[in-house]
Amino acid sequence: MKWNKPWKMILVATMTLSVLSACSSPAKDSAGSSPQTSSKEEKTSDAPPEPLGKYADTVTVTEVLGYNPPEDPRTPKGITPDQNAYLKDLKDMMNIEVKYKWTVPNSQYEQKFSLAMASADLPDILELSQKDFEKLKNQGMLADLTQAYNDYASPELKKYMESDGGFAMKTFSQDGKLLAMPAFEDPFLSTQLLWLRKDWLDALKLQPPKTMDDLDKIAEAFTKNDPDQNGKSDTYGVALQKNLFFWGYDLRGFFNGFGAYPSDGNNQTAWVKDSGGKLIPGLIQPEVKTALGKLQSWYKDGILDKEFALKDDTKTVEDIVAGKVGIVYGEWWYPNFPLNNSVDKDPKADWIAIQIPGLDGPGKSLVPKIRSGKAFAVNKSMKHPEAAIKMLNYYIEVGKKKYQGKTEAKDGFVYNWFNPRIYNPASIDTIYTEVNKALDAKQTEITLDDENFKDVERVFKARNDYLSGNTETGSKGVNWGLYFSRAAKDGGWGTTRKIKESGAFVNNEFYGLPTEAQVEKGAQLDKLMQESFTKIIMGASLDEFDKFVQSWKSLGGDQVTQEVNDWYGKQEK
Repeated sequence: MKWNKPWKMILVATMTLSVLSACSSPAKDSAGSSPQTSSKEEKTSDAPPEPLGKYADTVTVTEVLGYNPPEDPRTPKGITPDQNAYLKDLKDMMNIEVKYKWTVPNSQYEQKFSLAMASADLPDILELSQKDFEKLKNQGMLADLTQAYNDYASPELKKYMESDGGFAMKTFSQDGKLLAMPAFEDPFLSTQLLWLRKDWLDALKLQPPKTMDDLDKIAEAFTKNDPDQNGKSDTYGVALQKNLFFWGYDLRGFFNGFGAYPSDGNNQTAWVKDSGGKLIPGLIQPEVKTALGKLQSWYKDGILDKEFALKDDTKTVEDIVAGKVGIVYGEWWYPNFPLNNSVDKDPKADWIAIQIPGLDGPGKSLVPKIRSGKAFAVNKSMKHPEAAIKMLNYYIEVGKKKYQGKTEAKDGFVYNWFNPRIYNPASIDTIYTEVNKALDAKQTEITLDDENFKDVERVFKARNDYLSGNTETGSKGVNWGLYFSRAAKDGGWGTTRKIKESGAFVNNEFYGLPTEAQVEKGAQLDKLMQESFTKIIMGASLDEFDKFVQSWKSLGGDQVTQEVNDWYGKQEK
């Protein structure tokens, strides 16, 4: 489950606000009316804001979309994003019509969006990375959402956004103005686990590892001792893709096992506190060099795929599903994808999750202080910024029990194509708690009656279908994946909760928006790291790490370190 991506828009603020205050109530505004916030209009007419109210005249909202295929196999074949049934339902409920300026496969989105930013050809609603948010904020392109949020956010949306005491919203505000709605989640969703094929352990009479030495022996056995017992030398130990610090199938958990904390994913450098209370970049600490030495030996011995440097995440997933590899580091959601496909392909495949092995026992995973990969903003020129807030309300609303059976994939509802959407930051933990509460009480159905119903009921049903062998609405792998990722006590989130409760984690202490030097020099520093570390893994001298550290510092790393500590000095401790 990846967090996934960004939007934006432009407008002439002062003129817009003046026109707005002269207009009628938002329920009576047409799409072509003069720019103005409905909240202003409400004040003029004394009409109460309606978080779920239907506009009298259609309000057209433009967006752009990078998309992956629908996740649910029951989705009608050939459906396109503009045919997403959520859009028709939104139009029926609120009279908001979404028009896409363009849609592209997700792999092309970043380049396409960069071009749109460069030409200022932006839609009304913007899904933004932190770096893009920072750029557009500095260009004055983003609307102030403060009043729209105060007036139109539903009670559920406000509950989500303020569940952290307003911490995340403050990060995306400037001069008291709310400039984006951050989609943040429980930071422990980033906790790294170790996923292993237990059927391979059993075949070789091995126990799950507790230390790096244990893991070393298991990885070697998975490579050399025919764990799938097909009589062929066609397996290797540990899955890895070419992007060393990404969102999946990468090395974050491995480095954590050595007490090294170089990144919390997506090429972002992690920052940990030193003994003097300053923040230091985990990427250049001595523990990283030690870990690179182990990777070098794994590569030499064939425990890592010899072609990992040529493989993207898709190719790595293919190896996992094909039964070529039995160990992979990653987060709680792996059973949802791709391990569910492994289970469907090989009925013997039995994946388990454990706390990452460390040097002297179970290790500590890196956990960010805040997990917010994207934020939704509004183009400053948008005529109805409150429509973005109402769309967020809509998506939360249709998760309630009274909509059960009305937003199904088989009817063309594709949730991962609908934007903007913000989830309950504690959604996974809520699912875990409510499903297990129902199971402990021996309930036959979910009785919860709030906006979390749909998610809880889906996992509860998947668990029952998996155990009963019912594949009417989902394959064995799909049902197992939903249950084992979210609700099984020894599954993805169940294991993550134990790590959280035992305190087996280290925080990434930097949670601010990218500093000026990070925006300017981050890509160059990322490329330097990627190339240097890959060369070392594939056999270059370990001393290349020391050269990397010096280059990293001189090419902007020292400046970034100073800016990060300047920021840190202003935070409340």
